[in-house]
Amino acid sequence: MAIITLTTDMGVKDHYVAVVKGSILGQAPGAVIVDISHQITPFDNAQAAFVLRNAYPAFPAGTVHLIGIDPEAGPQTPHVVAAHDGHWFVGADNGIFSLLFDGRPQAVFTLRMVTDAADATFPLRGVLARAACHLAQGGAIDAIADPRGGVRQQLGFVPALDQESIRGVVIHVDAYGNVVTNIHRDHFAAMVQDRPFRITFGRSQYDITALHRTYGEVPQGERVAFFGASGLLEIAVNKGVEGGGGGAARLFGLHVQDPVRVELKDVVRQRAAS
Repeated sequence: MAIITLTTDMGVKDHYVAVVKGSILGQAPGAVIVDISHQITPFDNAQAAFVLRNAYPAFPAGTVHLIGIDPEAGPQTPHVVAAHDGHWFVGADNGIFSLLFDGRPQAVFTLRMVTDAADATFPLRGVLARAACHLAQGGAIDAIADPRGGVRQQLGFVPALDQESIRGVVIHVDAYGNVVTNIHRDHFAAMVQDRPFRITFGRSQYDITALHRTYGEVPQGERVAFFGASGLLEIAVNKGVEGGGGGAARLFGLHVQDPVRVELKDVVRQRAAS
């Protein structure tokens, strides 16, 4: 039996997650259900995509990822299945699939399974769970879905680059208050090379002018910038956490969609001199 993961914005206060799990187990009693997150900000595709795209590669091929972010179907947002890197992804085509991968998913299918009237407002319990169980039990995709040309597009994680700077944004704040940006290691290496730089995201006294590999390379309570496991630039405070002095997001007043820039210091000096 394959693994079925759940990524939703339903939280854990109410009964909704338990109902979805019950539906899965009722159809596939041997299913292995893994919670990736139920704490996604409601309807936030970008946050959900960031969390799932960093989690799914750790799972074995054949895993089915059930996505419960704005899962109701509509004329422009049908229920679909995407196949990518040996994994299945099941959800509504509301833009999230364009954010999950570097490039387009390798194959996309439109579900033709009927949504029961009782499940119209809770498709994660109904048609989407049924599709996930079908795939997890080794069912053929063509038995439940038809090939589709592509997925709905949504603005992704790519920053703006020019000869002087990389202009990115905050795309995620984790439970420690660490800030993740959309600036990739490859963007940084291509532009900065060996030249001096500064990372700026607010007041000038917060600027960071060096990269480190880990939190512990700076003193406790000191700000630090590094490229995390996802290859994205992160801004953090060593041993700074919410409720314990504050993480980087609280201390620097950073929120999702706030700008973060990498500027070449020699260019900055030239502009100031002129």
